[in-house]
Amino acid sequence: MKVVTRYAPSPTGPQHIGGLRTALYCYLFAKQHGGELILRIEDTDQNRFVPGAEEFIIAATKWAGIEFTQGVHIGGPHGPYRQSERMPIYKKYAEELVAKGEAYYAFDTSEEIEEMKANLEKSGTKSPQYDYITRTSMKNSLTLSAEEVKRRLDAGEAHVIRLKVPRNEEIRFHDEIRDWVSIHSSHVDDKVLMKGDGMPTYHLANVVDDHLMEVTHVIRGEEWLSSAPLHVLLYRAFGWENTMPKFAHLPLLLNPDGSKMSKRNSDKFGIFTLPQNWKDPETGDLIQGYREAGYLPEAFLNFLALLGWNPGNDLEIMSMDEMIGLFSLERVHKSGAKFDMDKLKHFNEVYIRNKSEDELLELVKPEMEKAGLIVPDDAFLKNMIHLMKERVTFIRDFATTTGFFFSDPAAYDPEMVKKHWNAEVPELLSGLVSAWKGVDDWSVVNAEASFKDFMGTRGLKPGKLMAGLRVALTGVSFGPGVFEIAGLIGKESSLRRIERAVSEIVPV
Repeated sequence: MKVVTRYAPSPTGPQHIGGLRTALYCYLFAKQHGGELILRIEDTDQNRFVPGAEEFIIAATKWAGIEFTQGVHIGGPHGPYRQSERMPIYKKYAEELVAKGEAYYAFDTSEEIEEMKANLEKSGTKSPQYDYITRTSMKNSLTLSAEEVKRRLDAGEAHVIRLKVPRNEEIRFHDEIRDWVSIHSSHVDDKVLMKGDGMPTYHLANVVDDHLMEVTHVIRGEEWLSSAPLHVLLYRAFGWENTMPKFAHLPLLLNPDGSKMSKRNSDKFGIFTLPQNWKDPETGDLIQGYREAGYLPEAFLNFLALLGWNPGNDLEIMSMDEMIGLFSLERVHKSGAKFDMDKLKHFNEVYIRNKSEDELLELVKPEMEKAGLIVPDDAFLKNMIHLMKERVTFIRDFATTTGFFFSDPAAYDPEMVKKHWNAEVPELLSGLVSAWKGVDDWSVVNAEASFKDFMGTRGLKPGKLMAGLRVALTGVSFGPGVFEIAGLIGKESSLRRIERAVSEIVPV
């Protein structure tokens, strides 16, 4: 049996992080088994449809490195892959269930249904629903004569098609993550399969599509676990028990504060993944995507994979190929996973550190251009990257925190000046200038050796002047070693900066 998984998002907004994790797990599982991954767009709820959302979903998964073998954007043998284009298929299968006695037409108005539920509540029923008890007193093809049903249908009377849920039955199915799940049919109402507007509900459309597209494993979020018994009943009603896919319901993703993550509240934590900024159609606010925030896709995917799964060893940093080789549904957790922004930043730092200077060069160059920094040449930039890659979190940090490599300080950190620029510093730095002028072969090693010799002749420890030298060269309190900076910016620039600082900074 060839493994086939599917990612089936609804185009109701930007790509939510939970959906991308589902897509990732589907991809890892399919790739590990040499199978296929389908991208299907479930857009039957036209009231919630947001223009542009489908394109963002496709772009987000592409940015993340998740590849599909079939889908709405590439085609395949089981198309169309957009549910709004499959209406005749759903109608045919819904009518088939009615003909088999597994579903029925219901002509009740919304007011009549609300009245039924209100009466049940008055009689003490806590969760009133349209089910095997109440359907016997409602207007449907189970209570009306065949002639009356035909008359109403021929007249175009509004109606829905409901599943006929069996009475007093235990519905059991195996979940690849949660083992056996059981629910009594009394807790499952006669769900609508085809709505009054002729659109299928999620339940009918996804079961029909999964069957026709030969999906073998349905990997989806925990929020769909309660619907799984209904889907099992649908497979049985169609006579598809032998080809019913295996289910795996993923644990919830939790906000950093431990609350349930949703599309409505996750933007305050930056919990969206988009290939570009998304403009909220309701508020007009821009929600920044992870790429724009500076996260590397491979770091982001590695972090995301561990939100609810562990590889069974101590590995944290893994390539996509390593994750594919190690992934298993058996090691997916049952409990929710907190989204830790600090850990995500750590992953990004590690991936930056693990890249070579040549790899980073192509990523950093555009950032330097955006920042308006004039880079002498690639060799200079690669040396700067080498010095800074242990100290940055995002690629943009190479441009936003390194101005001192490209121009003399325009100002000096007042706290550094207050703490480290005393009356001795200018005199010592002036003496260092004289010593450094005598260094013919300028390098990090020679600059440092000359500095130590100079301080030694004064009977002083090198640390007495290090902070003052950093202030003079960079104007800031952070960065790589001062001799590494001096070595890269060159002798002339180093001497000029020191002399300028001596003349401009007033000792505290």
